[in-house]
Amino acid sequence: MQKEETKKPEWVPQNNNEAFASFLTSSENKTEKNIIQKPQKSVSLSIEDYEKGILLSDRVILSRAITLIESNSAQHTEIAQNLIEKILPYTGKSIRIGITGSPGVGKSTFIEALGKYLTGQGNKVAVLAIDPSSTKSKGSILGDKTRMEELARDKNAFIRPSPSSGTLGGVARKTRETMLLCEAAGFNIIIIETVGVGQSEVTVRSMVDYFLVLLLPGAGDELQGIKKGIIELADGIIINKAEGDNFYKAQITQASYRNALHILSHYVPDFIPTVSIASAITNLGIIESWAEIEKFLQIVQQNNFFQKQRQKQLLDWFNSLLNEAIHLSLFSNLSIQSNIKQIQQDISELKINPVKAVNLILKDIFKN
Repeated sequence: MQKEETKKPEWVPQNNNEAFASFLTSSENKTEKNIIQKPQKSVSLSIEDYEKGILLSDRVILSRAITLIESNSAQHTEIAQNLIEKILPYTGKSIRIGITGSPGVGKSTFIEALGKYLTGQGNKVAVLAIDPSSTKSKGSILGDKTRMEELARDKNAFIRPSPSSGTLGGVARKTRETMLLCEAAGFNIIIIETVGVGQSEVTVRSMVDYFLVLLLPGAGDELQGIKKGIIELADGIIINKAEGDNFYKAQITQASYRNALHILSHYVPDFIPTVSIASAITNLGIIESWAEIEKFLQIVQQNNFFQKQRQKQLLDWFNSLLNEAIHLSLFSNLSIQSNIKQIQQDISELKINPVKAVNLILKDIFKN
């Protein structure tokens, strides 16, 4: 009985083909090599390596330095602070912009449109996008690189998403230090995008030169729906998503805020924040928004407010570091930790009230 010939798949040549066989063998070897090959371990860097890489705008080293800054390890903290001290002389030459607004207002889309315009003008832009962290798992999505896909591919832009870790103001604990690293790496415009979930925005204001608030057009009673305190911190307000049917609503909202700003106090003396309309989708108002920022910076530099604000930023940074150092020192003391746990237990069992408990802990601290 004649043996039935096995039919070859269509992608295999019907005639004997040595070249094809060699190709398959070569491919198998490459595949095996790729599977067996282990990823190289990350080489540890010295402070000098970090400093040199940052000053050369090496993005890989910059990213690693930021990770070092954000680490809670005591060893990493010491290295990070030494690195900050090394690069400080190369900082302070950028424009620092804070942008906030409620979720869904289009912060990421607006920042991408503004960032693309700025890099097109020859600027180097760093975006520090702060993602909200879960209060339960402490996790964060960190999706801003996905939302700003085009800007992320721009060679003159650097996007670094960081978790807020529950910090007030929607700003990561190490945002100031990260900003300094980016300045030393040659980025002349730093944009800090905050969470914008109703937490205190004072932290943001304390580290930027220009504070921008984005609002939605016609989203209910605007003047009552947003915190008065946030508006009083703003240097500029933009009614975003002003496209299509929203354009007319944006104009009404713009007029309402312009009238309201005349009766509110403002962060910069004798300066009434501008209220503009923009659409990141259609690029409406993007160029004008940057023109308003430049105009504002010119005003505050002329009246010396800019210099005073930079000095205040340094003092705020010092106070922040001091509070953090005291907190770490307090909770690293095993004796005080034990005392705190016992007092917490007593509070939960109603054996002592919180006011008296705090006084007892303070006495214990100063005794030690």
